[in-house]
Amino acid sequence: MSTTTAVVTVLTALWVGFSAFSLLLRAAFVVDPLRTYGVPESWWTPLGLAKAAGALGLLAGLAVPAIGIAAAVALVCYFLGAIITVLRARSYQTVAFPALYLAPVAVTLALLA
Repeated sequence: MSTTTAVVTVLTALWVGFSAFSLLLRAAFVVDPLRTYGVPESWWTPLGLAKAAGALGLLAGLAVPAIGIAAAVALVCYFLGAIITVLRARSYQTVAFPALYLAPVAVTLALLA
C-alpha cells in the first residue's frame, strides 16, 4: 500500500467519522436537514452507527485490504443513498453536502481496489 493510499484512507475515515459523530450527537447542522428531508428520527442512530462502522472499516482496511474495500463500497452506497434522499426532498441547494462525503470515499475506494 502506498503512502498516498494510507494518507487518503485515514483522512477519509476521519471525515466520515466526524459525520458519524455529529449525527450521533444530534448536531443541529446535521439533524435539521434530516428533518427537512423527512428522514425519521428513529433512523438517525442506525445511520450514524453505519457511518462510524464504515470509518472504522476504512481504518481496518489499512491492515486487511478486503475490509477497507468492503467498507468503502458500503460508504459509497450510503452516500449515494443520501444524495438520492436529498434530491427526492427537492432540496437541490444542499445536494453538495452528501457529495462532499461521497467524493473522498470514492477516491479511497479507487485507491484501495
